[in-house]
Order: sequence, then C-alpha cells, then structure tokens
Amino acid sequence: MSKLFDKKIVAITGAAGGIGQELARHFGREGAIIFAIDKKDTVNTFAIELAAEGITAHPLTCDIGDAASVATGLGKLIKDFGEVDILVNNAGFSDHPTIEKTTPADWAYDVNGNLNGAYNCVHTVLPGMKKKGKAAIVTVGSVNGLAALGDPAYSAAKAALISMTKAIAMENGRYGIRANIVLPGTVRTPIWNARAAKDPEVLKTLMRWYPLARIAEPSDVANAVAFLASDAASAITGVELPVDCGLTAGNIVMSRELTLENF
Repeated sequence: MSKLFDKKIVAITGAAGGIGQELARHFGREGAIIFAIDKKDTVNTFAIELAAEGITAHPLTCDIGDAASVATGLGKLIKDFGEVDILVNNAGFSDHPTIEKTTPADWAYDVNGNLNGAYNCVHTVLPGMKKKGKAAIVTVGSVNGLAALGDPAYSAAKAALISMTKAIAMENGRYGIRANIVLPGTVRTPIWNARAAKDPEVLKTLMRWYPLARIAEPSDVANAVAFLASDAASAITGVELPVDCGLTAGNIVMSRELTLENF
C-alpha cells in the first residue's frame, strides 16, 4: 500500500526544533525523504534517530539567513538526491519581546532569520519545482503576523511571510506550484515546557484566551502542514490558515467580561 508522500523529497527548516521534529516524523512516516535543515548541529543526531525509525533523512547544518550557505548547502542536497517536491519553511525564533528592548541590530537579525531565511530557501528550490510542474511550499508563520502580541520584530517578519506566500502562490500557480501558510498560536514545544517549569501557571493562564481551552500540540501543526502539502489540498493556494485553538476567532476573555457570562 503506497504512502501519502511516498518518495517525495520534503525539505524542512528548523528541523531540530519541537515542531520541526514532528514535521519530519509526520512526513517521514508517510514515505517522504527528508532534507532536515537546521543551524544547530543536533540536526545530525536527529537524522540518525530518524534513520533508526525507518525514515530516510539527509541533514544539513545551515543558517538559512545566509543566502550563500543556503544556495551551496541545499543546492548540494538537491544535486545529490533530487529536486524538492515540498518545502516547509518552519524555522523561526524570537529573543526580543518589546520594541524598547529591540536594537536596530536585533531587529535586522530577527527579520533576517524569520523572513529572509524563508525567502532564501524558496529562491533555491523554485527552479527545480518549476521543472517538476507540481510542488508545494508551506510556511509556518504565527498568529503574531495578524495582531500585536509581543515580539515585534518576529511578528513583523511573520506578517511579511503572509504577503510573500500570497506572492509565490500568485506568480507560480501556472507552474503547478502551490504556496500556503499556517499560523500557529501557542504550541507546546520544549521552549514552552521550559517556561512552564519556571512558572507552572503560565500555560493555565494562557489557555483562558483559547476557545478550545487548550494550546496546540506540534502534531496539530504537522497535520495542517501535511494537509496543505498533499493532493487533498490541490485547489488550495495563497491561504493563511490559523492553527490556534480558536485564538483569532475572537477575544473570549473580553467577551466574558462584556456579557457577564461565563461561556
């Protein structure tokens, strides 16, 4: 019985992180060959773990914010193993919570890593995707790209990724290339688990804002990304899809206070 992504080459950035690992396993279990890309050397160990699970993975240690490194590193993987069928722009980070605590250098660094890095990967894979005549690009953005929720440089980059996704979809649809973006809210990654270890109430406090009364799991994000990358979404392109347990549906905390109803 054939698998959903059998023999498809799926390039995943930020592959060593919490969401990235789940993405690699999700696609790998469905038969994909993984290009596991991350700036952390731990991606090499992760690729060995995937191999032990029966998943073919080729690791690449690379700072995607460096266009030349992406062209060389990802370019070599493509030359050695084949053109990319699916690109998942998953890498993202933020270390600067407010404008006041963000210097011009900080701003440039965050925007480069979160926005330019995704563009660099798209630029590298697009020629091969056009030749194939069928491909998908799915970017992992954030609800921060829709509203001011802190981390302004990160948020600005995530907002720009929405615009970039729509431009890719518009310009490349005639080549059979689809581009979509998922917008997670809070996701239970190792970063949030570490915060919860310092403050056991932090996630409980956050959950008040989510209509589903929970935060997303990495598997929730992977399921959405895989759907958009699959043939089941063959008519879907240029879409921004929140994966946020209802956060952007409305302000449930304010609504409760306005109506005096505890729904």
